[in-house]
Amino acid sequence: MSSSPLTAFVFPGMGPLDKQAVAHYMTTGPEAAEITAVADQVLGYPLLERFQETEGDYSEAGQLTFMAACLALAAWAGKKHGRQPDFCVGPSFGGRVAAVHSGALPLDDGLWLAAELARLTAEYFGEEHTDIVTHSFVRVPEPALAEVLAGLADAGEWYDLACVIDHDFYMLTLHEAAVEPLQARLRALGGLPLYTMRPPMHSPAFAALRDRVEKAVSGLFFADPHTPVVSDHDGKVLTTGAEVKDLVLDGFVRSVNWPDAVSTLVRSGVRDAIVCGPDALFGRVGVTRKNLTVTPATPQVAAQAAARGG
Repeated sequence: MSSSPLTAFVFPGMGPLDKQAVAHYMTTGPEAAEITAVADQVLGYPLLERFQETEGDYSEAGQLTFMAACLALAAWAGKKHGRQPDFCVGPSFGGRVAAVHSGALPLDDGLWLAAELARLTAEYFGEEHTDIVTHSFVRVPEPALAEVLAGLADAGEWYDLACVIDHDFYMLTLHEAAVEPLQARLRALGGLPLYTMRPPMHSPAFAALRDRVEKAVSGLFFADPHTPVVSDHDGKVLTTGAEVKDLVLDGFVRSVNWPDAVSTLVRSGVRDAIVCGPDALFGRVGVTRKNLTVTPATPQVAAQAAARGG
């Protein structure tokens, strides 16, 4: 462990975006212009125009704009705070961003990869598992979660634990028909159901999707990262390109365990976390804020700094 506090850049998982705030930053932030120009060339269409025209929280243009915004905000935060990360970590979708910022993938390859994953995911879930979603909920401590899962098992309902966000914050991947009874059970236990995500993620049931993606990206070369990447699956510190590639591919089939990732950061000497990107979750939950000093680098924060001349 280092004798002085270290810094991690956190690239958040993707949720519903504030399109106005993201589009404003991407059209005014100086760090965004270069990334957007590369994206337009790689994709063959004007990304920001497509983003503003396309409906849906997880469209291809939405996912690419999210990635571009995270990378631009990381560049802005590095200049603003005069720090570069000692570690990168990207829960869920953020793992793709971490692969680029860590140096495992160049920008153009990273953007191409994100576009290919978005297309393959939409194609796969248009054909397979069309009745599966991922549902998030909070205020459910571990004993209550065990009761909820036992109830699902007793009812013969299939599920996978998709994400452990905090000690009382989880996501389950399950059949859409089971969501309403699940919500009723959660409320009866004092829990708060939140958001139902489509497409679903993070389940071994999606191994065929992982296989499709692995074949599609077989020509990409993942270099050893210049900045270690912490796995959001088990907290392992990744230092080779092969490990980072597996991290990205395994995002389809392995669950997120954010407390494990935070524990690794703390054990490694990290005390400061700069959250680079549109974030309403990972930089705000208790396990992050109790263990790390969090500095948000969101589109709104960058816009406010620009307005102040900073």
